[in-house]
Amino acid sequence: MHVIVIGGGTGGMCLAHGLRKAGVSVAVYERYGSRSDGLYGYRVGIDPTGNSALRRCLPPELFRTFVATCARTPRHFNVFTQKLRRTATFPLRDDRDAVDSERSVSRATLRQVLFTGMDDVVHYGKVFTHFEQHDDGTVTAYFADGTSATGDVLVAADGTRSAVRRQYLPHSEVKDAGITAIATRTPLTPQTRALLPEEARNGISLIFGTKGLIGMVHVMEFPWDADGRPKDPADAALLDAWSGLQYDNSRDYINLSVWSSHDRFPADTTERRGAELIRTALQVCDNWHPGLRRIFELSDPEAAFPMRIATSEPVEMWRPTNITLLGDAIHTMTPGQGVGANTALRDAALLCRELASAARGDKPLLTAIGDYEAEMVPYGFARVADSLDNNGTSGDDPLYKPLTGRLALFAARTYFSLTSRIPAARRKFLDDLYAYRGADGLPDELPGA
Repeated sequence: MHVIVIGGGTGGMCLAHGLRKAGVSVAVYERYGSRSDGLYGYRVGIDPTGNSALRRCLPPELFRTFVATCARTPRHFNVFTQKLRRTATFPLRDDRDAVDSERSVSRATLRQVLFTGMDDVVHYGKVFTHFEQHDDGTVTAYFADGTSATGDVLVAADGTRSAVRRQYLPHSEVKDAGITAIATRTPLTPQTRALLPEEARNGISLIFGTKGLIGMVHVMEFPWDADGRPKDPADAALLDAWSGLQYDNSRDYINLSVWSSHDRFPADTTERRGAELIRTALQVCDNWHPGLRRIFELSDPEAAFPMRIATSEPVEMWRPTNITLLGDAIHTMTPGQGVGANTALRDAALLCRELASAARGDKPLLTAIGDYEAEMVPYGFARVADSLDNNGTSGDDPLYKPLTGRLALFAARTYFSLTSRIPAARRKFLDDLYAYRGADGLPDELPGA
């Protein structure tokens, strides 16, 4: 069996590692010219589901490298007002367990981890144009440079604007969620550290503000210092031996983002860049705490970026063929639950298990793909719906309505305040959070082919 993966993102590369680990031939076709191109965003939150998938699919040494390159694990989940008055705080689990923990990693660093040792698998500069399925059960992918690749399975891992999905499932739709967001990155220095309260410095925090604005602040502290030297001598040998580190642009920083319904931002916000985009964030957050506004002012203008949040529409099940999809290519979701990357990793581990089973002859290929899709589609679109319904990532949220906005804001703040103060409610909140973010139903290890 030979598997063609279109797209070298988080899910596609995790799948490729898992297939190679299971002895299945695989090739990844990446549109960008190198592993340093196409990076969008700063932080990726990896929950127990994502940790589990990575441990199953990556070689053991590379999984240890992933763990060693994660930022410091958040110690608290907090809720603040726009004036930095604390509404709630919840203690989070530590990271002593390699799987059952919440991790934060730089998107650039995770990309390097996933491309380590895959030079013979990844083909760069390959812009997918279309596919053809053949009577002999194979499928050919064609690329803009005139080349092609033929295999037994074609996997769409090419993201929200998937060209594979457009041809394969033309009725599948991705719609605008009605939300504009601005994300910024500010170097962590003694000056900027002092702008945040202790809970915010040591956790991940939601800001439920007035005027229909929601924010997120997270301090990313990495295991190396400003000169790139490991802070913990125990990590030095592992990181020194890591052959996959080709560039390093991750230094300690504060990630501060703000989002709301489109009408709270200038109409051309998503076309703005640099200092103009920073000024836009300051304009919409004019009543925020001076410390938060100063973080915006000190942020790196070249690193700021705007987004229009998208979400997939549910799609009816289709008849399985030798083409399938994973991650954002089939179930793009808003960041409301923070599970987009983790759901893609879950897809990758599940699809790897099924394809490895077919490669061993345990089941026919189309049965294996059908079994994957029958499990992936329900949980994937359930995550889409959950994400759209959380933390104001839908433009239809009552928070953004003229008449209901104040009441919805009061209700959200009251819920978090009471939940954090009542021990039984706090325990249930955390138990439900970890159960939700750790539910994948897969065995601990993938069988070999």
